[in-house]
Order: sequence, then C-alpha cells, then structure tokens
Amino acid sequence: MTQTKTPEPGGDERRRAAPSREGPLGGQRSEAERGGLDIGLVIVGDEILSGKRSDKHMPKVIELLAARGLQLTWAEYVGDSPDRITATLRRAFASGDLVFSCGGIGATPDDHTRQCAGRALGVELELHPQAEVLIRARMQDIAREQGTTYEPDNPANVHRLNMGVFPKGARLIPNPYNKIPGFSVSHVHFVPGFPVMAWPMIEWVLDEQYPHLFRQKPYAEKSVIVFGAMEGALTPLMQQIERDHPGVKVFSLPSVDHPQYGRHIDLGVKGQPELVDAAYPDLLAGLTAFGAKLGPELVR
Repeated sequence: MTQTKTPEPGGDERRRAAPSREGPLGGQRSEAERGGLDIGLVIVGDEILSGKRSDKHMPKVIELLAARGLQLTWAEYVGDSPDRITATLRRAFASGDLVFSCGGIGATPDDHTRQCAGRALGVELELHPQAEVLIRARMQDIAREQGTTYEPDNPANVHRLNMGVFPKGARLIPNPYNKIPGFSVSHVHFVPGFPVMAWPMIEWVLDEQYPHLFRQKPYAEKSVIVFGAMEGALTPLMQQIERDHPGVKVFSLPSVDHPQYGRHIDLGVKGQPELVDAAYPDLLAGLTAFGAKLGPELVR
C-alpha cells in the first residue's frame, strides 16, 4: 500500500528487516543491490501539503520506473519541517531501499533537505568541490546572458554556493537543465523539486546506476470485474488466495460510478507471471462458488 502520511518524529516508524551489510557512510545495502526491488519516493514541501502545488513527481516516477520494468514500493510526503524531514530521511537510509527524494535542496530559508540528510546520517556538511565548479559555471552563464560581469565575491553569488553543500562523501547527480547538481548518499538520491530538473536527473540515476535491475522480474496482473458483491464479503476469498499462492498479491479496486461498469469491484491478482497464472483460476473459481456476477476479464 502506498504510504502517504508522515509519522510523528520519534513515533512508530515503518520497519523492515535490516540488511546485514552496510553501504557508504553507514547506510545499509539496498534491496536493489541485493537483487530485490523495493523503491521509495520522498516528496518534500509545504506547497504540496497545502494544495498550492499539485504533486507531479509520483505519477512521473511510476512512469519512469514502469518503462524499465520496475515498480514504486512506497512513497511519503513531508512538509518543510526539519525534524520531520530528518526522521523521514533517517528511515530512508535505514531501509536499504533505492529512494528518490524530491525538493528542498536549494539555498532559501525553507530548503532543509541537505541539512536534514546530514543530520539523518550523523555527518557534517561540506562544499563539494565539483559542485562548486558547476555552480560557478552556472553563475557565469547567467552573467553572460544578462550582459553583466561575473563577480565571484558578490554576496548573492557566494550564497548560491550553498546549493553545493552536501553531506561529506556525497556523489553528484548531474543537472542537464541548469548545471546545479543533486546528490546521492548510498542508495538515497536527492533532486530538486522542479520537474524539469528532477525527472531527467532521476532517469540518469536509474540508467547509470541501476540498469542491472531493469525487467529483472517479469510482472503481470489479471483481474475480473465483479458486480453485486461487497468487498467485506469477498475478503475471506482474497485471504485464502494469498495463503494458497505465496508471492501473489490480491488487489481490490471498488468503484461506485464508473462510466462503463457502474458500481463494481476490479478484483485480481498480481506478481510474477507464472504465479499469477496459477492463482487466477482459483480466484475465478472462488468467485463463481460465491455466486458473484462476473464481467470482463483484464490482463495487464
């Protein structure tokens, strides 16, 4: 299930079995590195939670992953609270998952992600030397575009260098839009909140660092439109299918006003194709025995 709430700092946290080997800067080796497929997304910004901006990152990341045969496992939204961001990133680093974090890496007072990443890791921040080169090059570009002289000691230009202050040991993510880089620590990757920058940077990370994961495990879904039944009444059947077919997940998507099917449940199974092929007939048999009225079957 997609996770869309941010727990209170210090409260109950999403926990999984910790990997046995550590990665850079104390981060755990990811599921991806060990052959798994858990991928997370953190979206930072008050503007999303207040409704001033609509999140475009999650649907795009789902699209970018799907094009490579991958799936998003979880997502979290968090506002511009340093304590909450730190707690969220601490979970991300500890999870061992491949995680993308979007937003909050600029140099304005409401940008806290870089500092919070350092706090979550327990490491100091420092100006990355190559990031400094790239930021200065960008400032020179701007000066040329404006017909002015680049002044490296101008307070505004000095302040902009903060955009290259990252946790010690961070690796750079190139930004094809304006040269200002993002950064990675272990398998957590930080990009800006601007889609025009973030999306090609996420693609670069996937294509340069994780091509061995692409289409590693084929994935299939089979479902049937069910009329005249309640989810609660079908829950024992769903539970039985998951017990009888380990590795398969049952999904139930009810609708009350679908333009084609009206009130119905899209009920199905998903997982590796051979597991789905074994589980789906049992699901249909169970629905038939229940007396449910069945509509079209869907394969994805």
